[in-house]
Parts: sequence; C-alpha cells; structure tokens
Amino acid sequence: MQPNDTIATDVIEVETLTVGCDGGGGSLGHPTVYLTLEKNGRVECPYCSRVFVAKPGAATGGHGH
Repeated sequence: MQPNDTIATDVIEVETLTVGCDGGGGSLGHPTVYLTLEKNGRVECPYCSRVFVAKPGAATGGHGH
C-alpha cells in the first residue's frame, strides 16, 4: 500500500437529493444504483460504502412538493 491508500470510505459532496453510484471503478465497479439522501443529508452506497453528503446550502427536502 502507498501512504495515500486507505480503507476509509470515499465521501462525495452532491447538490441533488438523488445520486447514482456505480462504484467509480469501471469494470471494477458495481451495477448502477440510485440512492436518495436521507433527512440528515447523507446516504451510503450498499455496494461500495461510498458516502454521499449534501453540499452546504444544497436543498435536501422538506419543502412539501
């Protein structure tokens, strides 16, 4: 392992409530899944454990429509 290689989860900031994740590894990735951020503004991919979080100021729901 190189010094920058980690087992830590990738955290990706997003501006939308729904995100698509394919693992980001091309042939090493996983089937594309679409995830919806939870009320706390984050969601974890069940395949690769990437965590998607809402960017500061992004609308994360609660607007009724």
